[in-house]
Amino acid sequence: MDIVIGLLIIAVGAFCQSSCYVPINKIKDWSWESYWIVQGVFAWLVLPLLGATLAVPAGHSLLELFTAEASFNIWMTILFGVLWGVGGLTFGLSMRYLGVALGQSISLGTCAGLGTIMGPVLLNMFFPELNALSSLTFSVILGVVVTLLGIAIIGVAGSMKASSLSDEEKREAVKDFNFPKGLAIALLAGFMSGCFNVGLEFGKGINFGDLTPDMYKTLPATFLVTLGGFVTNAVYCFYQNSKNNTWGDYKKGGVWANNLVFCLLAGALWYSQFFGLSLGKGFLTESPTLMTLSFCILMALNVVFSNVWGIILNEWKGCSGKTIGVLVVGIVVLIISSFLPQLI
Repeated sequence: MDIVIGLLIIAVGAFCQSSCYVPINKIKDWSWESYWIVQGVFAWLVLPLLGATLAVPAGHSLLELFTAEASFNIWMTILFGVLWGVGGLTFGLSMRYLGVALGQSISLGTCAGLGTIMGPVLLNMFFPELNALSSLTFSVILGVVVTLLGIAIIGVAGSMKASSLSDEEKREAVKDFNFPKGLAIALLAGFMSGCFNVGLEFGKGINFGDLTPDMYKTLPATFLVTLGGFVTNAVYCFYQNSKNNTWGDYKKGGVWANNLVFCLLAGALWYSQFFGLSLGKGFLTESPTLMTLSFCILMALNVVFSNVWGIILNEWKGCSGKTIGVLVVGIVVLIISSFLPQLI
């Protein structure tokens, strides 16, 4: 029963993340770089910091935790957060050129597979005594393979969409639709975004041990990863503010109330995925396979729900029944991948 609860919590987090681009559409009179960094303040700084405090028992502090832990692990966690930040930037661009459904499918699918594998591999390189590779069991590898199969099927559906619609129809569904360019960006985004899970692997010991409940143990590491990602995004967004002369966005007092609310909502929905991942893993401790595969499961469910939103937002409007059928098969395969390892 605990395993079902854990997977349901992760699924709720995935649904929230897949919905985070909906409030962004309500933001007014701000350029991309302006609203991206403002929502990032909530998504990558404020909310992760508040979440991390849940892992701190009475009489202790986060500062104590971060100074007591090995500095190497701290800095490696932040470093992979910086690298993940590159994935976050290109992830946003993949939405621009492919739409919510297809962009998230390819980006998160790549992220799911590589993130799950890279974590134990890189951890083993630095700390071979931990035998991190032992976590990559047959069940875990099978789960990753099935996830990538589902992503590939959805990618085929995307290719079918690109070839069957006229340029005008593509623009109607996604304003800047460009499949070749979007595909390249989405693959890069997925590769770099996989660094998030690597950061979590390096930081999984950054907690107060038995004093921290299992469901909160990864929250301090989550904050360090998102902190690194915030740095990357801030540098790029402020550069774009200067390049595009959009510093004036922050002076538009008439839209601040509206934009702040929707940036906060978008940030909260985005952070929910990793808050839910931490809570969900607290119920999966009896299944080492699902603990290792939990990041992959989260990304797979993100793809499922993003495609649901894609259908709601008419991004697949005008496609043939065959294309929609292929899309549905891909979604079903991804759902199966989330539960398959537990059935073996």
